[in-house]
Amino acid sequence: MASKQGTEGAKLALVTGASRGIGKACAVHLARAGFDVAILARTLHEGEEREHSSTVRRSNTSPLPGSLDSTAELVRAAGRQAIVLRADLLDRKSLESAAATVLERRGRVDVLVNNGRYIGPGHMDHLLDTPLELLDRHLEANVMAPLLLTRLLLPAMIEHGDGLVLNMTSDVAWVDPPAAAGAGGWGLGYAISKGALHRVAGVLARELAGTGVRCVNVSPGFVATERIAIDMGAFGFDASTGAPPDAIGAAVAWLATDPRGREWDGRVFLAQDVCRDFGLLPGWPAKQG
Repeated sequence: MASKQGTEGAKLALVTGASRGIGKACAVHLARAGFDVAILARTLHEGEEREHSSTVRRSNTSPLPGSLDSTAELVRAAGRQAIVLRADLLDRKSLESAAATVLERRGRVDVLVNNGRYIGPGHMDHLLDTPLELLDRHLEANVMAPLLLTRLLLPAMIEHGDGLVLNMTSDVAWVDPPAAAGAGGWGLGYAISKGALHRVAGVLARELAGTGVRCVNVSPGFVATERIAIDMGAFGFDASTGAPPDAIGAAVAWLATDPRGREWDGRVFLAQDVCRDFGLLPGWPAKQG
């Protein structure tokens, strides 16, 4: 059984948005790679209800599959300690408390995965239909929250002379939308917030040169998460064409453990390409013919 100080010899990763989807997969694969994992999200138990509609035109508070409880079980099944951190990216105090908890218990975080993002109305709406406060929420959750966690955890990484900050970027940061929001494209809030986050890794990599701390943009590509399958079909997204979340989780674990991962400092890490090229997820992609 893991002690209060963690599994013997294990490094610690902190993953936001870890109750489902890409965050859950990253947490599980990092655990399998030998990390204890601090998992952060809003949903503690299965069946909790909260708003997850992407548009101001309707509400949807039905429970989504996934929770910190279920992710923690998988981390522990891999033989690693799970530190459960219930927090909200829109609540800075909750993030400060979460960071204080892991620093008090472990002294530092070795790998920070800024994966979580704003979920809710305004994500797939046009500008004239989107209240400005919803754009503020995108920027707060998708940009300021990752920066806050990075600021809080970075000093211990620098002091230790090693660390990795992974920011989950998106194609929206550099690819023009194929269509308008609601018809296969994306809303302005998501695009501007991911565009802002995308600039962080390159700047931080220069600031941190020589400290041993790296910062990388992880590009997941289109991924068939639970929420994509449940919510996004109406907006022109076909989950059946997406990669499994495990492909991203496997690539993130490789990036955090393989010496070759150091090549991506300050750069964009195309997770699906790396997973495919290095055969990190057996059986994916399926052979054709």
